[in-house]
Amino acid sequence: MNNIVDLHKSVSIEKNQGEINIIFNEPIPDTISFKDIGLSDEDLYFESGHIRIKFDFSKTNGVRKFYDIPTFRIEYYEKMSETHWICDFNEKTILDKTDHYGHSTVLLMKRKEIESAEHHHSNALLLHAEFPKPVHLKADKSDFHFFRS
Repeated sequence: MNNIVDLHKSVSIEKNQGEINIIFNEPIPDTISFKDIGLSDEDLYFESGHIRIKFDFSKTNGVRKFYDIPTFRIEYYEKMSETHWICDFNEKTILDKTDHYGHSTVLLMKRKEIESAEHHHSNALLLHAEFPKPVHLKADKSDFHFFRS
C-alpha cells in the first residue's frame, strides 16, 4: 500500500440498498483493497447474489491516467460454480466474462476501451456480478487498480 495517499480523503463511500458507490476525489496510483477504503466483509455480503459497485471518477477533474491494464481481483468465501461479470464504463460494456468454479475472479480491462468512452466531466465504471447464490466478498483480499502515477 502506497503511504503517500490518504485514502479517507481520496475516496468517499456511499452504501445504498443493492449498490455500493465508491467516489474518487483524486486518482490513486496503487492497488487498493476494499478494506483499505473502509469497507468490511459485512458490507460486502450480497444476499441476492447480485453485486453492483459503482466507481465514480467525476471528481478527479480530468487528471486521470489509467493503468495499462485496470484490474479487479475479487475473492469470496463461498465456492461458486459459475459467476457472470460485466463492467460498463459510461454505459459502454468494456468487459463481459463468465468465470467457472472457484473462490475468486480476476478481471482485466483494456485501458484503450476505457479511454475511448471517457467524458469530460462525468465518468463512472459499474461492476455487475451475478452469482448463483448469496455471496460474501473478502474485503482484505478483494482489490482494484485503476490509475498509474
